[in-house]
Amino acid sequence: MSSVADKLFSNKEGSASRNFFLSALWWSLWGMGAGMIGGLEFSMPDLVKNVPQLAFPHLRMFHVNAVTIGWLSMGYVGSVFHMVPTLCKTKLWNERLGNMTMWAWNLVLVGAFCTLLNGNTEGREYAELGAVLDVMVAVALVLVALNIYMTILNRRVKKLYVSLWYFLGSLFWFPLVYIIGQRTFVALPGLNDAIIGWFYGHNILGMWFTTIGVGMMYYLLPRLTQAPLYSHGLSMLGFWGIALFYAPTGTHHILQSPVPEWLKAIAVISSIFLLVPVLTVLTNFFMTMKGRWGMAVTDLPLRFAVTSCMFYLVTCVQGPFQATRWVNWYLHFTQWVVGHAHLALLGTFSFILSSAVYYSLPRLTGREFYSQGLIRAHYWLKFLGFLLMMTSLTIAGLVQSAGWAFNIPVDQWSLQIRPYWFLRGISGIMIVLGQFLFAYNVWKTLYTKPAATAAPAAKAAEVKA
Repeated sequence: MSSVADKLFSNKEGSASRNFFLSALWWSLWGMGAGMIGGLEFSMPDLVKNVPQLAFPHLRMFHVNAVTIGWLSMGYVGSVFHMVPTLCKTKLWNERLGNMTMWAWNLVLVGAFCTLLNGNTEGREYAELGAVLDVMVAVALVLVALNIYMTILNRRVKKLYVSLWYFLGSLFWFPLVYIIGQRTFVALPGLNDAIIGWFYGHNILGMWFTTIGVGMMYYLLPRLTQAPLYSHGLSMLGFWGIALFYAPTGTHHILQSPVPEWLKAIAVISSIFLLVPVLTVLTNFFMTMKGRWGMAVTDLPLRFAVTSCMFYLVTCVQGPFQATRWVNWYLHFTQWVVGHAHLALLGTFSFILSSAVYYSLPRLTGREFYSQGLIRAHYWLKFLGFLLMMTSLTIAGLVQSAGWAFNIPVDQWSLQIRPYWFLRGISGIMIVLGQFLFAYNVWKTLYTKPAATAAPAAKAAEVKA
């Protein structure tokens, strides 16, 4: 019995990070698969009949939660569990606690699968999980924060590298944001509920996905390029800029509602001011890459990371632009917004997480990846699939916007976007296929006999970095 417990709640160094990565990959297949089926139902409404669990509203809720809480969040925790001990030159404070948290997180996703696909929801966008699952997520976040904070307190280096600032900030902000954003903990009537809902909906992006993702970029780029970070001062300016300007921006999602004008003004102005930390971050990234762009041709983890930085640039230019009042009025309630959401989560943060997995797993396991060809196939399927999705949703959104603006009947302009919904479905198939190749490559890497030179190669790369 004790041996089973030791395997489930292993105390082996690196096991918590590895297990979070594997769990993230598992749930990415379910979450992206649900999104693919939901996307296909737009152009083929009769694709699934008489299965209420596969109706689009149910699929959409599960897709969002499986991708955000399953794939991205679990992958982020796996990355942090590897990167923080490396930067602190110490071990993770408690591997066993990390593995216990991993199993609890998986139970949350099993609960999400059972409840959301059956329509059991709290009815707040991005915060659909029920009360029991909300409590479990909040506890898991606190346990992750405890593990990371204690690891940093036990560090063997004096100076905190910028990635550690981003990770510490994220694990302080996000548990608070999560608790405020769930009706389990904070339930308000009427319009106040919408204000709180979008405070959460936007800050899960800004105080979790962005801050952890940027911290991962700061970790990966110098190591993959073997070049020092361009400016530590710029990186800290970006960190405090995000901390200062991001929190009030959520109300720009509901500018057409009777929210107090002062709250709308703060949201729009803060959204514009976010260009300041964004420019500091991107300047740092691109100057660190100066003279080394050619490395992305042969270094596949670096290619994923550089692609993520490019999508981050587009995301952060597009976001403040569409937060301004007239543009927001014109584009709201269209497929453009869906494209923008995928630009951030799929384009920026899923690519940087893929880079982190490809970089970290060989160092955690001592095994090189089974197939470089599968990594290339994953990259191109994901990259081209995303470009097709983003392009089709953007064009469809502009067609919708014009239809609303010129008072064209919905039954007329909606016919014009059917081809773009079809292309969106094709793009989903490409992305899911790429993710399956990713998962297969990881499985073959971990569960087939490694080549004799694989472990020394991974170890040497870590020492060199």
